[in-house]
Amino acid sequence: MRSLTGKGPRSVAGQVFVLQVAVVLLLAAGAVLALVLQSRHDGEREARNRSVAVAETFARSLGLREALRAPDPSEILQPLAEETRERAGVDFIVVMDTGGIRYTHPQPDLIGKRFVGTIGPPLAGRVHTESVDGPLGQEIQAVVPVTADDEVVALVSAGVTVRNVSGVVERQLPVILGVSAAALALATAGTALVARRLRRQTHGLGTLEMTRMYEHHDAVLHAVREGVLITDGDGRLLLANDEAKRLLDLPADAEGRHVGELPHLDQQLAGLLRSGREATDEVLTAGNRLLVVNQRPTKPHGQPEGAAVTIRDSTEMRVLTGRADAARRRLKLLYDAGVGIGTTLDVRRTAEELADVAVPRFADFVTVDLADQVLHGDEPTGSGADLRRTAVSGIRDDQPLYPRGMLINFLPSTPQARGLSSGQAELVPDLSDAPGWYAQDPPVAQRIIDYGIHSLITAPLKARGVVLGLVNFWRLEKPEPFDDDDLSLAEELVARAAVSIDNARRYTREHTVAVALQRSLLPRGLPEHSAVEVAHYYLPAQSGVGGDWFDVIPLSGSRVALVVGDVVGHGLHAAATMGRLRTAVHNFSSLDLPPDELLSRLDDLVQRIDHNGEDGADDDDGMLGATCLYAVYDPVSQCCVMARAGHPPPLVVRPDRTVEILQLPTGPPLGLGGMPFETAEVHLAEGSQLVLYTDGLIEDRTRDIDEGLELLRSALSHHPDRHPEESCRAVLDVLLPDRPRDDVALLVARTRTLGPDRVAEWDVPFEPSAVGAMRTVVAKKLDEWDLSALAFGTELILSELITNAIRYGSAPVRMRLLRDRTLTCEVSDASSTSPHLRYAATTDEGGRGLFLVAQLSQRWGTRYTSPGKVIWAEQALPGASGEPEQELLGFFDIDTL
Repeated sequence: MRSLTGKGPRSVAGQVFVLQVAVVLLLAAGAVLALVLQSRHDGEREARNRSVAVAETFARSLGLREALRAPDPSEILQPLAEETRERAGVDFIVVMDTGGIRYTHPQPDLIGKRFVGTIGPPLAGRVHTESVDGPLGQEIQAVVPVTADDEVVALVSAGVTVRNVSGVVERQLPVILGVSAAALALATAGTALVARRLRRQTHGLGTLEMTRMYEHHDAVLHAVREGVLITDGDGRLLLANDEAKRLLDLPADAEGRHVGELPHLDQQLAGLLRSGREATDEVLTAGNRLLVVNQRPTKPHGQPEGAAVTIRDSTEMRVLTGRADAARRRLKLLYDAGVGIGTTLDVRRTAEELADVAVPRFADFVTVDLADQVLHGDEPTGSGADLRRTAVSGIRDDQPLYPRGMLINFLPSTPQARGLSSGQAELVPDLSDAPGWYAQDPPVAQRIIDYGIHSLITAPLKARGVVLGLVNFWRLEKPEPFDDDDLSLAEELVARAAVSIDNARRYTREHTVAVALQRSLLPRGLPEHSAVEVAHYYLPAQSGVGGDWFDVIPLSGSRVALVVGDVVGHGLHAAATMGRLRTAVHNFSSLDLPPDELLSRLDDLVQRIDHNGEDGADDDDGMLGATCLYAVYDPVSQCCVMARAGHPPPLVVRPDRTVEILQLPTGPPLGLGGMPFETAEVHLAEGSQLVLYTDGLIEDRTRDIDEGLELLRSALSHHPDRHPEESCRAVLDVLLPDRPRDDVALLVARTRTLGPDRVAEWDVPFEPSAVGAMRTVVAKKLDEWDLSALAFGTELILSELITNAIRYGSAPVRMRLLRDRTLTCEVSDASSTSPHLRYAATTDEGGRGLFLVAQLSQRWGTRYTSPGKVIWAEQALPGASGEPEQELLGFFDIDTL
């Protein structure tokens, strides 16, 4: 523009206007060219698509294959091809044979001549499009195959000439040019508006005004309290304000020099200026100053032509930031200590958590020393100078400190002993200058100093007014010693940890008491019995002792009662409740009650306990729930009678390898009341195993009850003939969880029988004269059993029992002798009246019968049956402990009997 007019626009607005008009012209020309090319491309593509569509349609038309088989195909196909060509808007449709000889063509004189184009791909069954120089000029044509029975029998070509395609583009060109001219006019008008707005915004300022504006800008630039630098793309300094020269100590002639040549300029900052890269709040040093640097390229796209840099002095801010960061780290350490210490209620583990959380963020090594009483749950007694090293943590494993588990007696001169006595933390800045600490163990102290540990803080663990131990913080890697801020942090950290350790100590004490109580309430050993061979297992839950229990109770007539129960909850209350229920079961079983009646009485007892707990001052005395399974096995009849109150069903492993889950009637848990309990009777062959358990064995977070029962059945089904101890171990290997959430109790009993050779039974005539005959029969049976020494006492016992049955009872009367670990005499009748022992006066003629029975037997009693009652008495076998002394017989006046 300047070369044509000899002058250029003087204002910025005029220059912008000329530039934008030139840009708009270039854009318009480019748009016209792009539209023309795009239209031509679209026309050619449309021509190819139309040619393919017309050729394929004609190739698939009806009657084409019949016409090809005619003697003169051209006569039939030529009219059809021309008619189709005119309707489809193409310039030609050519039908040819596989050799390329035409059958049709718009120019009839070309019929019979070879087709101009490529026919190889169509003969292979593919559609082919191409641009060729044909009879009609430059043509765009498509060639498609005509197939019959999967064989190419002819070819069809359709197409248009390039001349017709170009004509379409030429017809669109006026529209394109008109649109482009309108766009150019609009763009030029917009450019004029922009230039006018720019001229209005500059307010028509001249040279003088712009110079004054620059002077004002320069004054502001050098007055700000932030350094400003401008560099070019070669790293040459173009501008530096006064603040930048002061902060960087730049010379007066710094502007125009390369940044690498400036004296006193930090190399790291010079590298940043040379790089021209973007930087945001980067902290760099310059002498004793701490600078915050921001840099932005002056040309955001492409290679940078320079950079603008701002520099801010943040030395004082850095000091404040360092203090704030230290406070933040301190709060974070205390927070992590609150979260990470005391995750368990184990004293040792809590001490280890304290040591781990302080290394390495606060100290390089930490040791925790506790009194032995604390480790066992008790409060420390005495001076507390004797402590056991409970936890050691550090950044290295080869530290020379006392090892874990060592009992340490701190001398009074040591800071540890002073801290224990005063309850205050002690700071030792320099261990090499601490004779009191050095005197504790000079060889070990010298090794610690030689190792490089140079500073110590010892803080007592004090909770609720009691010193539990102390914590030692040792510093190795940091050259500076601990200071007063570190001392206060150590005191706060230890104070928080002391509460957690004291809580763990209290829990340990309560857990120890609960375990001791539970062990005292559970059976320490099960009695040997001829009816069953028993194995048992008990494991308390991880959360503490609970209320599961089991028992094996001998009953009269060589019978045995098997009991398993479960009290909901854990802790002392559950253990105490379990003891009350177990004692009640023992008392009720001594009455020879059937299982359903025993559970009913136990249910009434639980209801009374709950009721008393609700009325009392402490609601926790009540039971939250309890279940029980009670089974009575008779080795003579091999019958087992069972009842359950909300308890899981038992399993029976029979000698034939079958395992059965006994579907007993389900009674409600104890304490609900209102519903009766039902019994079930099962015949158990000799050698059968009866498996009783609590729900903690089969329930787990990873499986449900049904899956647990199947696992239990599978574990018992492999070896039914194994010992109960082996069965118990096999079940535990499969079902016992790693960390049981509930108590686990397991009782496995293998049944035995009392054979006919050890049982004698007779029917007793219901008349007084039968007593003498029964005495004779009993004496003969005792001779067969080699128990003649017991004949006198046995005859006397049976005489009294049979006489009472005939006199006060009802027929029928039966008598039975059982030779087991004791000799048991039983007399049964159909009456439900129970005899009572009384002491006859000197003048009384009767009333001494049951007194004699009690004196001659170890135990005696009455049990009720559905037909009536059974009165029984047990005598010790000869040579067994508890055998009645023969001298006692001299006290009896036999003649009066």
